[in-house]
Amino acid sequence: MKSLSPMFAGSFGLALKRNGFRLAVLLAAFFVLFAAQALAQEATIVGTVTDPSGAAVANAKVTLTNLDTNLSKNLTTNDAGQYTAVDIHIGHYNIKVETSGFKTAERKDIVLQVGDRARADFQLAVGGSAETVTVEANTIAVQADSGEVSSVITGEQIANLSINGRGIYQLAALAPGASSQIDVTAPNTPVGGSASVEYNGLRQNHNIYLLDGGENDDRGGAGGMSIAPSADAIAEFRTLTSNYSADYGLSSAGTNVMVLKSGTKQYHAAAWEFNRNNAFDANTYNNRGKSAELRQNTYGFNAGGPVDFWAKEHKTFFFYNMEWRKYINGGVLQQVVPPNGTNGIGSDWYTGDLSSSSTVINVPGTAQVAASVLFANCPGGLPPNGADGNPVVQGSPFA
Repeated sequence: MKSLSPMFAGSFGLALKRNGFRLAVLLAAFFVLFAAQALAQEATIVGTVTDPSGAAVANAKVTLTNLDTNLSKNLTTNDAGQYTAVDIHIGHYNIKVETSGFKTAERKDIVLQVGDRARADFQLAVGGSAETVTVEANTIAVQADSGEVSSVITGEQIANLSINGRGIYQLAALAPGASSQIDVTAPNTPVGGSASVEYNGLRQNHNIYLLDGGENDDRGGAGGMSIAPSADAIAEFRTLTSNYSADYGLSSAGTNVMVLKSGTKQYHAAAWEFNRNNAFDANTYNNRGKSAELRQNTYGFNAGGPVDFWAKEHKTFFFYNMEWRKYINGGVLQQVVPPNGTNGIGSDWYTGDLSSSSTVINVPGTAQVAASVLFANCPGGLPPNGADGNPVVQGSPFA
């Protein structure tokens, strides 16, 4: 084996360093693009910290920890003992409150869903900070901070719902008060898909769709999306139909908020295929033959996990989704051939044999239409022979 010359090896190493730096910059930009989702407004936690007498506890340290990623966010209560955590990614959280002179209070496994405004109040007990009071079970959630009317579909429910065609707009039609005129034969595409869903009698083009906190609305498409992600890439889907806050002031009808899935501290992947086929279907009542061909295959995969796999505490995560759709929607001609003699028409008519007809049909003669006009577009002019082999003569019966 020949080795590289010193000059070539040096040039190659320099080029590798330069290209490696460029590659590192591109990869960093790539992962920043994926990580940008975490900046979107998704959920909010509010609460008040008090002492045993009900007085506000100011300057208490509040720590929110995402159980899926181990990322933490620190807050401090104000003079009224209140704290507000905005732009919180959906998921499972532990909340811990610490301050001098009181026992540490902790509430575990709080579930945040898209668009939530959850409340977590704490009443601290007097004692040393080394002691901890933990609330293991969550109380029944009562929404006291908002009068909105909304409904949430979780990612697990999306994966198991039998929505026609795996379309995003089919999710929007599941909310109470929704009226759907969706064309079920339309595939799941953003602009070309059928978005005919109305809420509480309002128009379809007054709806809006938000994706990871940003507007995902096709302004010229009468209430449709600009980007229609795979249904299996959606972590949660919330539909707000009435009384929602000024945060959602872009529409006067339904506001549909979607959040994409994200990476976690554990690597995970999933693959799927949803299949529809006319072989699985029963024939319609008037179909006496083969049913219309239908082939609808939706398949793809998800993958996610930490980017900084070499670190003890992960700071950056990725999520990747890919989906393919194959669609064939055929039809059948529902035409029943009458038996011989029905209404003077024989079944041989459909093969071109008119001899069994009780009604004589003549070849148009020159008195009706000139041959040069009648057969002007017929290659070769007048056909020389009919089905029975006899010459075709104008004015005489069709064979």
